[in-house]
Amino acid sequence: MCNTDCCSNPKGKAGTKTAINEPGKWSQIIATPESKLYPYEVIEEIADFIVKGSGMRPKIGIICGSGLGSLADIIQDPKIFEYEKIPNFPVSTVEGHAGRLVVGTLEGATVMAMQGRFHFYEGYPLAKCSMPVRVMKLCGVEYLFATNAAGGINPRFAVGDIMLMHDHVNMLGFAGNSPLQGPNDPRFGPRFPALVNSYNKDLINKAIEIGKAMGIESNIHVGVYSCLGGPNYETIAELKALRMMGVDAVGMSTVHEVITARHCDMKVFAFSLITNKCATEYSDKKDDEANHEEVMAVAKTRQKACCELVARLIREIHLASA
Repeated sequence: MCNTDCCSNPKGKAGTKTAINEPGKWSQIIATPESKLYPYEVIEEIADFIVKGSGMRPKIGIICGSGLGSLADIIQDPKIFEYEKIPNFPVSTVEGHAGRLVVGTLEGATVMAMQGRFHFYEGYPLAKCSMPVRVMKLCGVEYLFATNAAGGINPRFAVGDIMLMHDHVNMLGFAGNSPLQGPNDPRFGPRFPALVNSYNKDLINKAIEIGKAMGIESNIHVGVYSCLGGPNYETIAELKALRMMGVDAVGMSTVHEVITARHCDMKVFAFSLITNKCATEYSDKKDDEANHEEVMAVAKTRQKACCELVARLIREIHLASA
């Protein structure tokens, strides 16, 4: 393993030599995993850049899922930051993810929204995928709203329904991947965070009431989400296994962001827009195969309802804290 100076330097390079443990003896540095290249000071630098550039300290952070970027479009007096212009920030490579950070006000509350997230299948380690959550924390964010497009495994779910997440199954974690791997910095949170009740029950209940007021209560469910690595969609056997585990919807994001948010004591609200029904029986029909175009098309038709749900819930939070 390399020395601590290398790990704390985001621009440190492997292949050079440094003294390790014994003076006078030199050892080749082993490449520092990318997941360890975002120490507190680098996150703080990014957060300071955003706060100074926007002149605001947002209280609520929003991560827009595939096709749900319009959530950021309803923010008033926006200050827009292109990802590529933010120091040390990754770049989103997926269609439907604009790659912009928007800071402004919504329903009286100061918010920041990511139009585009980062995925494990893009080649980013999980710590880098969820790094923006820590940036949000140091900007002043107390609440994380995470949205995603997901496949519905629960047979009661219809395309266009909204599933409020009350728990998750972390399949990437089963494989030994975690956004919290590596040395723990207690300034972010504890070494071994508990994830029971990760999804705020009060916010879930408020969202259900808002859904009733909007007249879409029949389209709102509460369920369990699971994140797989992607980018391929799931096999029939995998979907059957997930259903046996109690999973209601499946996607390729969100879980590691929630883990990171709870690690730094943020309150979490998350929902999945069901953009396709997962096939759990074998068939030769091409129509049963999931595809990204379908995901984007369904998200576009449900943008208005999703935006209204988020805006009304943010209003509730703002009024409660006023």
